[in-house]
Parts: sequence; C-alpha cells; structure tokens
Amino acid sequence: MQQFFEFPVISVCTFENFITCDGNAGALQFSLRIARPDDSENLLYLHGPHGSGKTHLLKAMSQLMSRNRPQPIPYLSCRETFSVDDLCSRFAAAEALLVDDLHLLPDDSDLRVALWQVFNDFHSSGRKIAMAGLYPPRELPFLDDHLVSRLLWGLVARVDVSDDHSRQMILRKIAADRQVRMPDDVVDFILMTTSREVGDLIAAFEALYRCSMASKRKISLPLARESREKMLSGAQV
Repeated sequence: MQQFFEFPVISVCTFENFITCDGNAGALQFSLRIARPDDSENLLYLHGPHGSGKTHLLKAMSQLMSRNRPQPIPYLSCRETFSVDDLCSRFAAAEALLVDDLHLLPDDSDLRVALWQVFNDFHSSGRKIAMAGLYPPRELPFLDDHLVSRLLWGLVARVDVSDDHSRQMILRKIAADRQVRMPDDVVDFILMTTSREVGDLIAAFEALYRCSMASKRKISLPLARESREKMLSGAQV
C-alpha cells in the first residue's frame, strides 16, 4: 500500500521559475530592472489580484539582490503584525526596501508615518524600492498621500494571469511544491469547474490535496470530483 506523507511546501521564488504570460511580462521586466544593480531604475510598484505573482516577483528580487551579499535583502508583508520599531529595525541596514500586501497596511497613523519615512530615506539615498498590493496606488487605503504620490513617480505594473496555459502551469507548480503529481485531466477539471481567479484555483487545489491526504488516495479525476462536491456542499474537506 502506498504511504502518504505531509511533505513541507517547497517553493523557491526565482526569476527562472516565474511563469510568464502576456499579463505579467511587463511586470517581470520591470522587476528584473530593479533587481539589477547596474540599472538606474530604483522604484517599482506592482498590483494585481491574489495569486497573480506579485509576491513571487518581490521574493525573486530579494533572492537575486542578496547574491554575494553578507546579509539577505529583507522582505516584509503587511499580512504580518509589526510595530514601528519592527519596521525600522528590519530595514535599518538594508540595501533595498521590499514591502508586500500594502492594501493590508493597518489603519495606524504611527505605522503610516513610519512607512513613509522609511520609504523617503531609501528613495533619497537612491536605494532600490519595490512594493506590491492588490490595488493601484491611488486606491490603497491607509497609505500616506506623499507615499501614494511617490509610488506614481516610479515604474508601476499590473500583474495578472491572462490565459489558461499560464493557469495550468501555476497549478502544476503548486502541486510540484507539494511534491505530488497532478494528472492533466485533473488540471483540466479544476480549470473547467473553478473561476479563472488564481486564488480560487489555488483554493481548489488545496482542498483536493487535503482530501487526498485525509483519504490516503492519489490525486485523480474521481477524487477531484469528490473534493469539488464537498466544496460546493460546504462540507469540511
């Protein structure tokens, strides 16, 4: 009998394994420019829906810029709980400012001011800055108006997954990160029965993966159908 194990998720975000399509090719090129030390561009803001690759690009920038450096380039997501001191100490000696999920910045005036001050210090000194969020700069809540204005000065790119081939590749990469094989008919089934939003596709795979682990069965089309029925019925997967 085949044994099943809860393998850790292995996902190293690099430019080499970023899945490129028409909807994100510009964002990829801008990100490479920021990551390269010999390029004069030093400010980038990425926006787009959940699961579209913004975080992958930010972490790929960190990975590339950290090469041959004694300390890695820090990365901060506004999903984390952090204080003004946390923010300032994390980037005190950093050579680049990488901040993700700006749409989740709390409604906290002290944090808002501190983020603007850290941004301004990096921008004034010519150090690299890359930030990301769900929305364009003018639609971000709880952001200092000066920071919104400065973000519009730099490179701004929407990140999106605009074709089914790219969605298929993303599903396969997520499965590979989990160290499991997902047959082509299962990939096609998820695409046919789920909305085209990448976040929903990821949720469908995660539900299928949990179902596979719980039932100790390989991922297959019959199991995918069972998982889909459980999701639709609201049952615990």
